Amino acid sequence: MSQNSRSDLSQASPGSIPHWYAAGTEPVTIVDGDGACVYDEDGTEYLDFASQLYCVNAGHGEGRIADAIADQLERVAYVSSAKDNDTRAKLASRLAEVAPDSLSDVYFSVTGSEANESAVQLAREYTDGQKVLTRWRSYHGGTYGAGSLTGDPETRSTLERHATTTGAGKFLPPIPRAFDGATGEELAERAANHLEFVIRNEGPESIAAILTEPVAGTSGAYPGPPGYFERVRELCDEYDILLISDEVIAGFGRCGDWFGIQTEDVVPDMITFAKGVTSAYVPLAGVLVSEELSDWARENGTELGQTFAGHPVGCAAGLAAMDVYEDDLIENVRALEPHLGESLQALEDRYDAVHSVHGRGFLWGVEFADPETGEHFFDPRVDEAESADDNPVKAVQMAAQEGGVMFGSGRPNVQVIVSPPLCTTEAELDEAVAVLEEAIETVFG
Repeated sequence: MSQNSRSDLSQASPGSIPHWYAAGTEPVTIVDGDGACVYDEDGTEYLDFASQLYCVNAGHGEGRIADAIADQLERVAYVSSAKDNDTRAKLASRLAEVAPDSLSDVYFSVTGSEANESAVQLAREYTDGQKVLTRWRSYHGGTYGAGSLTGDPETRSTLERHATTTGAGKFLPPIPRAFDGATGEELAERAANHLEFVIRNEGPESIAAILTEPVAGTSGAYPGPPGYFERVRELCDEYDILLISDEVIAGFGRCGDWFGIQTEDVVPDMITFAKGVTSAYVPLAGVLVSEELSDWARENGTELGQTFAGHPVGCAAGLAAMDVYEDDLIENVRALEPHLGESLQALEDRYDAVHSVHGRGFLWGVEFADPETGEHFFDPRVDEAESADDNPVKAVQMAAQEGGVMFGSGRPNVQVIVSPPLCTTEAELDEAVAVLEEAIETVFG
């Protein structure tokens, strides 16, 4: 694979301000894509092992989705979100078919942030509770409402510089670092006991919902330890709290099933989704709700809405994407998950600087730490900002990109996130892991 050719900043989309943009950096200008690969303006090829923003699940250039979009545009391009539409109804029905049994209806939205805000609004109205509990190290969106739910301090601090966000409490994620290195069943028990302490301390009657990812996304791709989510479900039932599964990243085959929570055999009260529902070909999001919540919403009416929620073009893309996932992509993830996991875990065995490898399906985190201290080499939450350029994890990511593979970065940037399109082949997995190993060797020796 050819070497990275980085575009000149002055030529990168004049007038367009990139998101998540660090001043002085030079973003790559991507102009084409095919399957698991993207190409810059100079024709340089990259394996897209971030699926751009963990969303191009079906891969680039999937003609079946493009054709469905074109067909919908020829029939009717837009229908008000306050009206019914046949394509919208078909997608809602299709989503309910693959969701956990008790989830029956869909409240459509536009983005993942808005889907999470909609789910929280519904939970608060339904329960009359004002608080929502989310995990530290979580990401649920960057708008003011979703930002208050986000446990990533960098995002929340940015939003709260000029306005305070409220209504959310935080609990520790079920990771060994948060519970003195505990693993397995011990970690599940201690993390769940901690969550119950937070619930009781906050006051169960004040809590509307617990919002959590079944497999963490940008915060590290870590799954819950065995038995953890079953206990979370039990706590929600015991204290009359709704359980919302944030599937914006974990959904639509990413973790080896339609929804990540299905890999835990736990049924939530709501599922929020976005990104992969259309393979990111068109913006679309929504909330899958239980029949009980749906009946309540229909009886009481909905006083809020979004102009582009459930856009027919997005729904057409969603139906086509689901066909693609169902045909062979979810099965491809299931078949190749052991190979990808073993290949990445071999890096942990081979390099002392690789502290932990964890994940599920096609969503993995490779975490780095000083082998002598066990502490991260650089943590933007506690280390001085001027030291950020010395972060070796960032250097690994850049070296890999120069080698022709784009990986994601975590929150905080102490890990590399491996999240390829679901169409990725075994040979492409091997190539990407080899490039990652070479990058680790270059940086750490």
